[in-house]
Amino acid sequence: MPSFASVVDTLMDRTVAPGYTRLGPAVRRHLSTWPADPPPDALAGKRALVTGASSGLGIATAEGLAALGAEVVLVVRDTDKGAAVVREVQGRLPLARLDVQRCDLADLGDVRRFVATADDHVDVLVHNAGAMPPTRTESPQGHEMTMALHVLAPVLMTELMGERLRDGRVVLVTSGGMYGQRLRADDPEYLDGDYSPTTAYARSKRAQVELLPVLQRRWAGLGLDVHATHPGWADTPGVAESLPTFRKLTGPLLRDAAGGADTTVWLSAVAPAPEGGRLWHDRRPRPTHLLRRTRIGVEERDRMWAWVAAQLGL
Repeated sequence: MPSFASVVDTLMDRTVAPGYTRLGPAVRRHLSTWPADPPPDALAGKRALVTGASSGLGIATAEGLAALGAEVVLVVRDTDKGAAVVREVQGRLPLARLDVQRCDLADLGDVRRFVATADDHVDVLVHNAGAMPPTRTESPQGHEMTMALHVLAPVLMTELMGERLRDGRVVLVTSGGMYGQRLRADDPEYLDGDYSPTTAYARSKRAQVELLPVLQRRWAGLGLDVHATHPGWADTPGVAESLPTFRKLTGPLLRDAAGGADTTVWLSAVAPAPEGGRLWHDRRPRPTHLLRRTRIGVEERDRMWAWVAAQLGL
């Protein structure tokens, strides 16, 4: 029989707003199901890469990993903004070991260049970079932008790193918005119908989650654990820019960036490593579907993977 704490946690998750807002961790931290924090030196001697680490969740993730002793590389498109983040974080954590490296995650050619020039071992790779263009936008390779940033680039970067990631952890930062969308293996580039930025974003995040078991199996030989986390409703620059009405309505209840990044940091550092191939929120594995209409079969997942592999030449 589920414990009282488990019932409360699950009820908050299924009713969405109580679990996704700042109330979620405020309540869950007092439940017996809340896991302990990693020790302060959990990542001492480890090296972590965080993409999109120049704002919002990316900054909070980089700072959280650095606070646990990791050497953190901020993988950003704008190195000046990255340098400003380093100064900001080191103002709070003077001993933090931070570096900045440039990579435009929307450009698969630049992803290849970045990996080719990075030869150090990586213990933690956090795929946080993302965007929600207001109109349908294509990457330099002609892919719809959210699919390029959220699916193709993370898979390619992880694949190319190969042995440099052996026995490491990979975390995809996804979104609770994906719960409203079904995998569209039939239209991954969003060529059909009227384009909606929120729908495109959620579709790409759905693809991340649906591909988790595929990626876990694919990289098992490297000893990699692949996880996805969704941050709940966090007050980030991306939300302010892309969802101003949502932010206005929910502002007082939104989590801060650190609250949104908590599970990403926890998954990167907790020992022993949790089982891979699952979706997490507030330090617990969560269902990948809440609605019957979003459920798919193995054939659709395989079709989506076949498309990804073909675009990347895998």
